Amino acid sequence: FLQGFRRDAHPMAVLTGLVGALSAFYHDSTDITNPHHRHVSAIRLIAKLPTLVAMAYKYFIGQPYIYPQNDLSYTGNFLRMMFATPCEDYKVNEVVERALDRIFILHADHEQNASTSTVRLCGSSGTNPFAAIAAGVACLWGPAHGGANEACLQMLEELQANGGVAKVGEFMEKVKDKNSGVRLMGFGHRVYKNYDPRAKLMQETCKEVLTALGLQDDPLFKLAMELERIALEDQYFVDRKLYPNVDFYSGIVQRAIGIPTSMFTAIFALARTVGWIAQWDEMLSDPEYKIGRPRQLYTGAAPRDIK
Repeated sequence: FLQGFRRDAHPMAVLTGLVGALSAFYHDSTDITNPHHRHVSAIRLIAKLPTLVAMAYKYFIGQPYIYPQNDLSYTGNFLRMMFATPCEDYKVNEVVERALDRIFILHADHEQNASTSTVRLCGSSGTNPFAAIAAGVACLWGPAHGGANEACLQMLEELQANGGVAKVGEFMEKVKDKNSGVRLMGFGHRVYKNYDPRAKLMQETCKEVLTALGLQDDPLFKLAMELERIALEDQYFVDRKLYPNVDFYSGIVQRAIGIPTSMFTAIFALARTVGWIAQWDEMLSDPEYKIGRPRQLYTGAAPRDIK
């Protein structure tokens, strides 16, 4: 199935197809009215997402697939499938494993965001769980949602290429100018109106990973710290409650680990599948469950006679 994709296809395009294709393979656990079937499907999806994401990556870079190894942890196994090759042994770095495990946990679920709402609405029609999760993956692909950490890292890389820390002040002034078109990525959140508690943990995790890998002088991390310092002191950002969010540091952590930018959203999908499945199962377990049907208020033209 994978070989039907172009090698340069975006990993999220591949992952959306792979997850949807699972419904063509597993016919023994798609009765959503059966709690046992729902449980089996949940286990299968959560277990297979690391393998599918790693396969999408290996296909993208032209390396052979690495089979799962059952004596490793969930996160350690994923790292091995991502970075091991058949010609040499791969030892999981405990600091990197712990960092990626934190990323998985912090991204697992977060209220009724766009992709979670998509999974629930899609699942409310009675479709199979693989199709519902594939819909969530597709929604997460959008740059305004799952692509936020990718956009944040691109912002940092562009700023670094244009002068780095020395140009941060000038950059932040452009951000404050509504006519400049410059946006500050990785700051602010629809839910958290104060400092995102997940961002604090990711900042600590970032320091741990960079130190363990000998990258403590990483210019992007220093740039991120300076952006954060200015944002926390400048009254413009304080008044608007534009504090760093979890995406601000997670991109730097993944980059340090060796995960390419194009894979960031796929990693997010892997983590969020746990939350999607929990939300989907909760919805179907509700005795008052019924198909979702959002309504809208018409504000267009007034009634007109037809002659």
